[in-house]
Amino acid sequence: MNESKQPPTIMPRGKVIQPRAVLWAITIVAVGLSLFQLYAAGLQPLGLFYQRSIHLALIMVLAFLMFPAFGPNRKRGVTGWGLDVIFLAGAMLTGGYLVLNLDQIFSRAGFWNSTDILVGCIATVTVLEASRRAVGFGMTVIGLLAIMYAFAGPRGELPWLGEWMPGILEHRGYNIDRVAGQLYLGQEGIFGLPLGVAATYIFIFVLFGAFLECTGAGKFFIDMAYAATGRQRGGPAKAAVLASAGMGSISGSAIANVVTTGAFTIPLMKKLGYSAKQAGGIEAAASTGGQIMPPLMGAGAFLIAEYTNTPYLEIVKVSILPAIMYFATVYLFVHIIALKQGMQGLPKEELPQMRQVMKDGWHFLLPLAMLVWLLAMSMSPMRVGFYAVVTIVAVAVLRYSVWFFVLAPRQGQPVTVTAVKDILRAGLAKLIEGLELGARNAVAVSMACAVAGIIVGVVGLTGLGLKFSAMMLAFSGGNLVLALVMVLLASLVLGMGLPVTASYIVLIVLVGPALTAEFGVPLLVAHLVVFWYSQDSNVTPPIALAGFAGAAIAGSKPMETSFQAWKFAKGLYLIPLFMVFNPEIIMGGPVLLVAWNAVIAILALGAFAAALEGYLFTKMSWLPRLAITAAIFGVFYPSLMTEIAGVVVMMFVISANWLASKREATATAVSV
Repeated sequence: MNESKQPPTIMPRGKVIQPRAVLWAITIVAVGLSLFQLYAAGLQPLGLFYQRSIHLALIMVLAFLMFPAFGPNRKRGVTGWGLDVIFLAGAMLTGGYLVLNLDQIFSRAGFWNSTDILVGCIATVTVLEASRRAVGFGMTVIGLLAIMYAFAGPRGELPWLGEWMPGILEHRGYNIDRVAGQLYLGQEGIFGLPLGVAATYIFIFVLFGAFLECTGAGKFFIDMAYAATGRQRGGPAKAAVLASAGMGSISGSAIANVVTTGAFTIPLMKKLGYSAKQAGGIEAAASTGGQIMPPLMGAGAFLIAEYTNTPYLEIVKVSILPAIMYFATVYLFVHIIALKQGMQGLPKEELPQMRQVMKDGWHFLLPLAMLVWLLAMSMSPMRVGFYAVVTIVAVAVLRYSVWFFVLAPRQGQPVTVTAVKDILRAGLAKLIEGLELGARNAVAVSMACAVAGIIVGVVGLTGLGLKFSAMMLAFSGGNLVLALVMVLLASLVLGMGLPVTASYIVLIVLVGPALTAEFGVPLLVAHLVVFWYSQDSNVTPPIALAGFAGAAIAGSKPMETSFQAWKFAKGLYLIPLFMVFNPEIIMGGPVLLVAWNAVIAILALGAFAAALEGYLFTKMSWLPRLAITAAIFGVFYPSLMTEIAGVVVMMFVISANWLASKREATATAVSV
């Protein structure tokens, strides 16, 4: 079974054994969806509700075809097929009703008729079921809890439930007509901003990533990372860090990053001397960083741009430095472990040569260069994604044409009619594979955004966001650090049941107003902080999905691997804190001030890695580790004198450790 016939890498839910007819149906729907998205992105933009409703209908059809009702390891049977037929009809009704009746719905201006409400109820149930299959049960449960909360109150469908609500969470309650209208026909419900971003920017870039993957770009980035770092101490682990940063520009998922790059890097790390849990943890931490790495940042950059009304290119620019800081921290952890265990790099003959790698795959850089150039020209991200997809297809066709018509004949492979037919057939198959893979990989994130729309709609209807902000202010006592700790804990809890994208959307709706209005955090910084904190569920026990994926490849225990990933990914916690207390690195300021903040932040993160490992140039005793930890707190404190004092202490401890390593080396040389 080839890759295009497997479940999407975004949500590894086991191998689904499908009948051939279902596989053909999946291919047809997926290719049709991708072509529709390309048409809307580059040829004829559609109205918002037309675009979103058609997108959601086709995504849900894919979800019901790809994921059987009773799980991947059981045959559908008569009951399963019966349910699937009902939900497939519900999916088509969800999108088709809006497309065919949009003008009449707008003319009713909020006075919905009974058919509107009935279709709204069917759509909501269908969305929740498609989410259960494609994303997981946790997402559906949270969506149901949101709807129940909307019903809870004296005027709602569940007045008794309102009696159990704490006073601060009480509201009037709403009947089914109002809730269904809000969720299906309102601008803050299922078809709201989250799905709008998924149906435009996110899908087209997921499709771009699928074509890069199909044409071999993933292997190119991995080989380039190995050629650059393979001979250094801990080379494969450093290559994992760099390759994951590169794959972050392709994949929309930390788990997909782990299984893609980890298949190469984890065995080599173990061969070099890293323990299985360390190898899996390093890959999980590095792959999680792929989601904060510009230019794509998973789906986050597009959502942040829409929510903050900031140009997409600006989001990319301000995210570069924090991403470098994160990967520098993971890289240093890897280097310190290599030094502690006396590791060496791989032999030159076992590594790809940079010259050969660039010669074979330089063309993969052209679509990325085109992408960055068009963004710099202030073109719409959706149109940029369209041209990026066209470019990667054109580059692949041109490169293969040169080989087939010029190079192959010189090697004794003549151009014949049969050979031309074969090459055209293979090229068409590869094109279909890319279109199908892009649509498959978009199912999970689009369904997560649809259910996130339900949650956002309920928050807007009930005023839950303001209530949550009041609770946050009360519990933190006005202390910003405590407030950030609450955001971190909330993100961890949400991350146990929600994908990163959905966790970010829900959390920013709940805590964003408090961070900006009550604590004075700049809007863009608040969104970046919440987005970074939403990543922690990938690496934080007890639910660490990227860590579990790394453990599966490494053959280690999931919890041990997750704790290692949690340690290596500490930048996820410290860097957002630094953004809040030093907003100049995001919002801009005098060049010297920004440079100073960048330098001390990277120094503090490096010192943190050394303190945690108890090793830098040589072993560190407990006293220097305590001193350097206190200095780190000083650097993060928003006071220039405190920052300078912290930097002085760190430089002193690091210098002393370096001198100690030199003395040890000299003593060893003399004894020999």
